[in-house]
Amino acid sequence: MGETRVDLLHLLEDLRDAYPGALEETILTEIVANSLDSGARSIRVTADPAQATLTVLDDGAGMQRRELARYHDVAASAKTRGEGIGFAGVGIKLGLLICEEVLTETRRGKTHVATRWHLASRHKAPWKWVPPPGRVAERGTAVSLRLRNTLSPMLDPGFLEGTLRRHFEPLLNPAFDALLREHYPHGTHFEVNGRAVEAEPTGGAEIAPLEARLARKRRPSALGYLVRETLPLPEERRGVAISTLGKIIKRGWDWLGLTPAAPELIGGVIEVPALAGCLTLNKADFIRSGPRGATYLAYRKVLQEVVSRQLALWGDARDVAEESRRRAARPVERDLERVLVDLADDFPLLAALVERREGGQRRLPIGRGAAEDARALVASSLALETAAAQPAEAGNGQPAAAAPGPAAPEPAANVAEPVPHSPEPPRIETPPGTGGPRRPARYGLTIQFEARPGEPEIGRLVESTVWVNEAHPAYRRAAASRSEGYHLALAVAMALSPLAVEPAQERAFITAFLERWGGALEAKSGRKARR
Repeated sequence: MGETRVDLLHLLEDLRDAYPGALEETILTEIVANSLDSGARSIRVTADPAQATLTVLDDGAGMQRRELARYHDVAASAKTRGEGIGFAGVGIKLGLLICEEVLTETRRGKTHVATRWHLASRHKAPWKWVPPPGRVAERGTAVSLRLRNTLSPMLDPGFLEGTLRRHFEPLLNPAFDALLREHYPHGTHFEVNGRAVEAEPTGGAEIAPLEARLARKRRPSALGYLVRETLPLPEERRGVAISTLGKIIKRGWDWLGLTPAAPELIGGVIEVPALAGCLTLNKADFIRSGPRGATYLAYRKVLQEVVSRQLALWGDARDVAEESRRRAARPVERDLERVLVDLADDFPLLAALVERREGGQRRLPIGRGAAEDARALVASSLALETAAAQPAEAGNGQPAAAAPGPAAPEPAANVAEPVPHSPEPPRIETPPGTGGPRRPARYGLTIQFEARPGEPEIGRLVESTVWVNEAHPAYRRAAASRSEGYHLALAVAMALSPLAVEPAQERAFITAFLERWGGALEAKSGRKARR
């Protein structure tokens, strides 16, 4: 009888490629995340360049002997998704790729044990019990990495402190203490080579606190801030970062589906503890299907409204020209909904862009028990979408379909200068669901515009948004000849083709897409004629 073998080196290399950042940053943040999940109050990071070792020591709950034995198994974890940052049991294993050995010491109660671990070959990573070196005093865990590269950035205190500040900013900002106190009741303290990593308050030329309350909760469900500077921000601080339980997951404007007038001048952070249950395996993104996807999408909808409102107060919302482009895109978006639903049968990878909640043509697969936690969040998204769609009437007297992304708020007419910092943060209190027929909550494709001079692509797909390059000569000619609709359809087809099919079949997909799009227009014309 044969048995399944694992090419461990190949598996670890694949896991490494699944993480977006540098491997050294990934290993450090994974070790720190494990310490935070164990309830640690103090996390001490010590680099010894002479010995090429990095040690992370915490005062968390520690592990029992059996737990430490399972700690060496790939994808084995005693954690529950949603109760902490880590849950997959794969992060620390990446250390085997760059280390001569990994020494782990842990202490809980009377249990005080240690192991030594290394990658011996492509298929074997042996470990053995060793006497504890005595780094852990009363309780906690110490992970010591002996690095192969004596010039590794993990031996640089500046790199270590910068990584902690960049990935765990909410834990080092007093503005988030009120929201994170429930999960970290005693706070957290970081040290790098014996020097405390001091907390830093929010700084900037203009600061606007943000709050979001969902399902009429008294306490904020999400908390954060936007900051606007007079000079361009560093690349790593531009855009809005979304965090859960103190760890930054994503940063930028693409995930939010918004772009201010001056994106290089605005940054910020939003902390949403409830999204810990929606993390993907590599904890660099959020799930977009099932009950966890419904939770993330509902929060994203509310955060779009909160951020849009503040951008309007600052006068950084979309300008009139962009609003006219959005109005031209909305009919195309409505046609694309039907086209994508039809194409999803032939191209299954498009299904993630057309799934809808109960009441729509397709459904997000939400089970009864799992849906209870997300129902209030989705109800808030429905209420916001219904309110946004009420003023608009289609030509047949029926309400026009709302675009999936938030409508840009109109700037106040009497605002000539940027509004200074106000102590009252913008907030949204979402009402409970009302009776009557339920409208489908669309989590579909949206079309946005951006200027990328010199870029050959006419559009690109980011998350569930197609960004059309308005600086492309083809778009300018289409706008001059009033044929933006066809250009937008072609841009969407070209942006979706790499997602839907292999490179050799992209031309066939674009042809099929345009054929369905033309058929949708003919069907709509036929319905109007019958009326």
